[in-house]
Amino acid sequence: MTSQWSGEWALEPPGGEPAVDVLIPSFGRPAELAVTLAGLAAQEAPAFRVILSDQTDGEAAFDQPAVRAMVRVLEAQGRPVRLERHLPRRGLAEHRSYLLGLASAPFVLFLDNDVWLEPGSLHRMTRALRAAGCGFVGSAVQGLSFLDDSRPQERSELVLWPDNEVQPERIRPGTEGFDRWPLHNAANLAHAAAELALPPGQWRLYRIAWVGGCVLFDRRALVDCGGFDFWDQLPPGHAGEDVAVQWRVMERYGGAGIIPSGAVHLEAPTTVVDRATDAAQEILDQ
Repeated sequence: MTSQWSGEWALEPPGGEPAVDVLIPSFGRPAELAVTLAGLAAQEAPAFRVILSDQTDGEAAFDQPAVRAMVRVLEAQGRPVRLERHLPRRGLAEHRSYLLGLASAPFVLFLDNDVWLEPGSLHRMTRALRAAGCGFVGSAVQGLSFLDDSRPQERSELVLWPDNEVQPERIRPGTEGFDRWPLHNAANLAHAAAELALPPGQWRLYRIAWVGGCVLFDRRALVDCGGFDFWDQLPPGHAGEDVAVQWRVMERYGGAGIIPSGAVHLEAPTTVVDRATDAAQEILDQ
């Protein structure tokens, strides 16, 4: 298939098959979703497909003009886009499980609909995951309104994986690894990247508690660990389903964060207002 897009970053999917399925569970926030898709359109490699599932009340977010425009850009670049309306809403875990069931690429990127990826981020994450051979690599989303708010005390838990060789580990509340969660507050990873002063194109993997918003999985590893198959054990109002999945994958295959992150949080109000059930605690304590 030859792309009709004349942009200099247009790509031809090798063999017609994408290396990555980008999975976007969406509810509301059409303006932020358009920015998220614009970030994807600026990625140069590898070949990817976008699967967007919307649960917005009323008119679908992908029917808004700005979102439609970015869908057209992606399609003109030769990047397939699949648009789904998945209703009724049965919770975050069920929505993610539905998206995973539509994926077939070797890697799947779960990307929230309020995250902008800087150019080169997807290529960097994919290279890192292939090199490390672990279950997932996550780019912690950065709130750039906090660039002037340096928090060295929260970065004290930053520990790089030696030679980027990621090992399986068990994380639970009360374990040593759980105390790493403040690493992803504010713009901590942006400050850490500046301190490391890595040469252009270089990256390092570090130990995490979990990563929210932008996580690239080896699809087979994720499916092997059950994916989000626990969704029907949770009430619709829950959070932490991504944590539960990452902890299961980390125990078997390992998982890591990547510096530099390249993922910018758009700092819009959350759409997850009912957090009555902590999915990780509910599922992993059984």
